[in-house]
Amino acid sequence: MLDTVWKEFSDIHLFRFALDTVVLLVAGKLLKWTVSVLAKRNRRLQKTVVPAVYSITNWACLYGVLLIFLFDFSDNRWLFYPLYSKGGLDVTPFLLIVALMIVTLAHRLVKLLTKYVLSTVYDHYHVDRGLGYTFNRLIYYTVMIAALCISFTTVGLDLSALGAVLSVIGIGLGFGMRNIAANFVSGIIILFERPIEVGETVEINEETGRVEKINLRSTTVRLDKSGTLIVPNQYFIEQVIKNRTTEKPSASIQVSVSSEMDTKKVEKLLHEAFETVKEADHGLAPDTIASVKLIRLRNHSFDFLVEIPLLPGNQKDEIENEMRHVIVRLFRENGIEFAKEPIEQVILRDS
Repeated sequence: MLDTVWKEFSDIHLFRFALDTVVLLVAGKLLKWTVSVLAKRNRRLQKTVVPAVYSITNWACLYGVLLIFLFDFSDNRWLFYPLYSKGGLDVTPFLLIVALMIVTLAHRLVKLLTKYVLSTVYDHYHVDRGLGYTFNRLIYYTVMIAALCISFTTVGLDLSALGAVLSVIGIGLGFGMRNIAANFVSGIIILFERPIEVGETVEINEETGRVEKINLRSTTVRLDKSGTLIVPNQYFIEQVIKNRTTEKPSASIQVSVSSEMDTKKVEKLLHEAFETVKEADHGLAPDTIASVKLIRLRNHSFDFLVEIPLLPGNQKDEIENEMRHVIVRLFRENGIEFAKEPIEQVILRDS
């Protein structure tokens, strides 16, 4: 068969295919150049229209090349050579290429729809980010299932028989894949019930991060300092998750002093330490007021907590570090002794 296929690739066919391909690619380049020139002075168009046109043009060129290939070699017998027959339908390379194009085209079109069209609609009607993400995933899965069904039918696969086979396999695998099934169901619950949403800040195992993506099996959480977590969806349904989205950012320092020290004097020095840090221009607002509290009384120590409200973008670690240095200096200058127990414990309160 390979010899037959190679013989049918005549020089005329190859030359015509190459020429048509070059013309299509040049037209795509000209279109992208024209759009970029027209949108050069409009930043809004550069952020919305230009990327959409570029993406659509690239994929249109790809599918155009495939269509040109099918058209230029449509008179070649190998393209319609039956690979196998199913229910009276001869499955040929032509049908396989068409089935592949259906699936990939559906995938690309739904991506373009959700990224460039539906996002604008959501913004116009003030649909929150989490609900929009749920709609996008439902549309994607629905379209892809339909595309797969159409492609299977195109190549002669009986969907009813395929469903029966999958059901039998599913029963066998169900016992060994209970966790995957539980995570799958949990993913559907999260998408509909929305206990957490994309863009929210959550705390997992004393690590704080932002939810980036919710899939049917797992959720991606990008941590503030230590990379990314891939969390099974079942965890969000069964465990207690702390949602820190609405929490105001703050820097917190806990200090333990000897029980023989004057608590009012310690409180005054902690306020003075905060004023020193604020005057050093660490990005704190001029009207920022620190909260100093005596939070715990022990036999040999007193515990104080200093909380400083932060603005978005403030360097929390930098402010806490500077506060520690100033507190140590002021305590030494004024004869305040730290407790002989652990000196200090940082309480993390990330946004």
